[in-house]
Amino acid sequence: MRNTKFKIDETNGTYTVASPVTEKDILIMARRLAKNRLAKGCSIERPSSAFIYLQALMGNYENEVFGSLFLDNQHRIICFEELFRGTLNVTNIHPREVVKRALAVNAAAVIFVHNHPSGEPEPSEADKKITVQLRETLNLIDVRVLDHIVVGAKACISMAERGLV
Repeated sequence: MRNTKFKIDETNGTYTVASPVTEKDILIMARRLAKNRLAKGCSIERPSSAFIYLQALMGNYENEVFGSLFLDNQHRIICFEELFRGTLNVTNIHPREVVKRALAVNAAAVIFVHNHPSGEPEPSEADKKITVQLRETLNLIDVRVLDHIVVGAKACISMAERGLV
């Protein structure tokens, strides 16, 4: 895909296609837009405001991927990072590595996110356990866990909205 196919007018929030595009072109553009919306300095007022962007980034992965939105005190994004890659239905998450990254980027809060390649976003028991473990570990260094979002093919689930964080 060439950048000249899309013309962006950020003030109006419109996008003009300058020439015919394929489905692949549209998906690439959606991922690029999602990365821009999850870039440094963007504010996360509530986790659900990030659902569409996280789904564009992670909804079609064939393997589980665990990432984090690292936030400052005003819940502005410092960065989004994919931290761990797994297999079809499991990812090994290492709290020590999450703590190292949170300290390295000077995060005050985090929103965890991972996908379910099956397409079903329902949190598993393992998802619930690692969320509690990460929350307790990060609490020791004064980093708040605001949410853990599970991304499916057609929907996202906020574990915080379900009282699981």
